[in-house]
Amino acid sequence: MSKRFLNGNEWAAMVFAGAERLSANAERVNALNVFPVPDGDTGTNMNLTMSAGSAELTNRPSEEVGKAAEALSKGLLMGARGNSGVILSQLFRGFARAVAGQRELTVPLFATALQQGVDTAYKAVVKPVEGTILTVAREAARHGTAASRRTDDLVEWMTEVLDKASETLARTQEMLPVLKQVGVVDSGGQGLVYIYEGFVAYLSGSAEFPAAGSPSSSASLPIAPEPPARTATVHAVRDPRSSAQAKLETESIEFPYDMEFFIRKFPGAAFPEQKFRQALERDGDSIILIDDGDIVKVHVHSRRPGDVLNYALAHGDLTDLHILNMQEQHRELLRPYGETPAAASQQKATAIMPEMYEALGLEAASGISVAGYSASGVVASPESEPNPDVHELADYGVVAVSVGEGNAELFRSLGVDVVLSGGQSMNPSTEDLIGAVQSLAAQRIFLLPNNPNIVLAAKQAAELADRPVTVLPTRTIPQGMAAMLAFEENDPETINIERMTKASERVLTGQITIAVRDTVMDGVDIREGQYIGILDKTIINAASTKEEASRQLLAKMLESGSGGEIVTILKGEDADGEEAELLATWIEENYPDAEVEVHDGGQPLYPFLFAVEP
Repeated sequence: MSKRFLNGNEWAAMVFAGAERLSANAERVNALNVFPVPDGDTGTNMNLTMSAGSAELTNRPSEEVGKAAEALSKGLLMGARGNSGVILSQLFRGFARAVAGQRELTVPLFATALQQGVDTAYKAVVKPVEGTILTVAREAARHGTAASRRTDDLVEWMTEVLDKASETLARTQEMLPVLKQVGVVDSGGQGLVYIYEGFVAYLSGSAEFPAAGSPSSSASLPIAPEPPARTATVHAVRDPRSSAQAKLETESIEFPYDMEFFIRKFPGAAFPEQKFRQALERDGDSIILIDDGDIVKVHVHSRRPGDVLNYALAHGDLTDLHILNMQEQHRELLRPYGETPAAASQQKATAIMPEMYEALGLEAASGISVAGYSASGVVASPESEPNPDVHELADYGVVAVSVGEGNAELFRSLGVDVVLSGGQSMNPSTEDLIGAVQSLAAQRIFLLPNNPNIVLAAKQAAELADRPVTVLPTRTIPQGMAAMLAFEENDPETINIERMTKASERVLTGQITIAVRDTVMDGVDIREGQYIGILDKTIINAASTKEEASRQLLAKMLESGSGGEIVTILKGEDADGEEAELLATWIEENYPDAEVEVHDGGQPLYPFLFAVEP
């Protein structure tokens, strides 16, 4: 089955399939929930959020994908619950902005929208953490951008995006120590993977929701799945002693009050977002702020909920206020079967609060739902120690451009945070580079272009980025690797820049490639099909075999050395391991003082890349 575009009704059906898949597995997601706190409600929160978005999408159907996405985004924002639910709402908020005004969704537009969703979500989260739903969304979107250049089939493309999301999810356990400690993957990331599984099921024709019928009739739009009962958590079907939360102590929840609410701004008043963030950070974490014009969505975990409410009241009226005591929630999760303490009835009261609005004569928007927190109005909390600097921005983040999966893995092993695919004939755009920079939770970014054709785009990205970016003058992959070997995380920026630049400049880079036509260049007579050796930017030789061209080039690179050089061979996709080992043996026999390393770089077009360092 092949699809190349979706109208608004079809896109809505795909979203409903994703929501249904998540709903069916919400309890599984709950069971994984240990970060940022082990409160076991990520699946429930994401499910409630998707249900709210689906309901709005059902109420505002449209044949235009831009209008349908706008409806979903509004529903998600207003119904977002918990850290993961708010992040999910931001992923689709950015998506909606990218498809605004469009009638149909194609693979290139889908890829752009996923990436814009990631950018929007990262901007909303005060301190992004690797190994979460954000990481899964980012890597899937990045892969989607690359895959969109290879296929215009939505089924094939979305399957690739899902595969990358699943692969990244599996790696979250290595990114977050608490996940590794209890042996689970990130719960929010798992929820997103379930949504993507629903997308693929619909696109491939195996989802329960049928495609929309006549594009001229909104009556054929599938109905959104029924939202679940609005409960704080649902745990009756699993043994609390076997849950991931049981492996952590209740006291590990440092900021116990999970708070969510909207601020309806005073007319004409500006919202000081930065100052508000700083106020919340003094004694809270998991902070998400979303300024949506007349309203501001706030999510925070705090030790002092009264202070949070006082801060917020200075800027407008508060609505849809929810406060949960997560320590009490965690204790409830671990309570043996059959016990129904007072805390359980408190949580149930929280759950049914929306249904009590009408009976109490309240508007739904003005409801206040509180569990495990006794307060009358807004009160000042007792004095306590300020929030320690947990999950602060790292001092450095590093983005490198490379080509070949082997080379990318080498860069990652050297400490590069994001490796963008790019080289001859496939340079990343300024937008790609900006996206990579802004995906990192770091104060300063080092950007290694590793190709002369990428330097200008890198410099432009540095000028447009939202934080300081230093473009290091690396013009080849070996230069970039040498720069990373010289990088020290704990050293000052000026020292790192000087040392990395000098290290890259000491490297001689050699390349072997194939001539595509007869020519004379740099004094070398070249015939089509010959292998040519290039030293930095100068053609040194041409030969009929890879081995001959490589030996001649290496001899030139090593002839003026001291005899103690380090020689690195990066094998490309058009060379085999035996050829690389023969070259290494030749170097060892003819230059016995040289140290030789061989790596599988996987780069196309260049069977071998060589680096010679003193």
